[in-house]
Amino acid sequence: MRTPTRSSDQSLAEQAFDAFRDLLACGQIRSGQMISISELVEVTGLPLAPVREAVKRAAAAGLVSILPKRGVLVLEATAEALHAGFHLRYLFDQEGARLLAQQAPDRELAHLRQEHERVLEQASEGAISAQLQLKAMEVDWSLHAWLTGALNNPVALAVYDENRYRLSVMQHSRRPLPERIIPAMTEHLQIIDHIQAGAPEQAVQAVRTHLQKTLRWWGIVDNNGQVFKTAR
Repeated sequence: MRTPTRSSDQSLAEQAFDAFRDLLACGQIRSGQMISISELVEVTGLPLAPVREAVKRAAAAGLVSILPKRGVLVLEATAEALHAGFHLRYLFDQEGARLLAQQAPDRELAHLRQEHERVLEQASEGAISAQLQLKAMEVDWSLHAWLTGALNNPVALAVYDENRYRLSVMQHSRRPLPERIIPAMTEHLQIIDHIQAGAPEQAVQAVRTHLQKTLRWWGIVDNNGQVFKTAR
C-alpha cells in the first residue's frame, strides 16, 4: 500500500532544505547569524517538521551548527573555514584544468572565454554596477563548475556543490568589492589560455596562482601563505 503522507513529508523536507539553502546562498540569512527554528518556519512558509529536517541536513552539510536551546548558528566566515573551502575547490580545479588541457578545446571553452572577456571589457570601461557584479560572480563560478565537471565524477561533483554553498554563505560576510572583478577575470582567462593551448602544467600553475591571489584578497593568509588564525 502507498504511503502518501510519508511521500508528502519527504517532498516538504526537500522544499524546506532547498528554500533554506537558497536563503543562505543569497545572503538573506547571513554568515555568523543566529536564527531560531520558528523564524525559519516563518521565512520559508513551511511546516515545523520539514524545517527541522532541513536544518539537520544543513548541519550535516556544514552550513550551520545546531545549538541546543539557543537556535541555529550559520557557518561563520573564519580564516580557517574560508581557506578550507577555497583549497578544496582548488583541488578539483587543478585536476580539471590538467584533464581539459589534454583534450581538444570544445564549444564550452569558447563560450567561457567570451563571457569572461565581456565582463572584463565592461569592468574596464569605468563604473561597475551592482548588476555587473552579480554577472561577474555568475561567470566566475561557471569556470569552477566547468573545471570540476571535467572530472566526470558524480561523487566529486556532489562534494563540490556542497562546498560551493558553504563558500557562497561565507562570501556574503564581506561586501562585494568591484576592484576584484578585473584581476579575477584576468586570472581566469590565463587558466583558459593554457587549457586552450594544451599546456597542462601551465594550466595547473595558473589555477594555483588564482588560489593564492584569492586567499590574499580575502586577507586570510600572510605573505608566506600561512593562514591567519581566527581569534576565539
